[in-house]
Amino acid sequence: MPTISMFYGIIVLMYFEIKEKHHLPHIHIRYQNFRASVGIEGGELLAGELPARQLRMVQVWADLHRDELLADWELAKEGSEPFRIDPLR
Repeated sequence: MPTISMFYGIIVLMYFEIKEKHHLPHIHIRYQNFRASVGIEGGELLAGELPARQLRMVQVWADLHRDELLADWELAKEGSEPFRIDPLR
């Protein structure tokens, strides 16, 4: 699962295996010992846990980069590696 961005100790990843069909566009988040999945379009926490502050940072970042994330999602669905996206500054 390639890393597409990193900021403030948060690592953002996206699967790109064509054999696993994902229906809802989402990203995977790692922060310290926390793991979570967050929806791209609505920023909702889909699975796992993340401290509230880090979840909010991910949601703001995803909102700023939604078009890029959705383009990466399309690449991932085709089995291609997604592009890196600028971190939250």
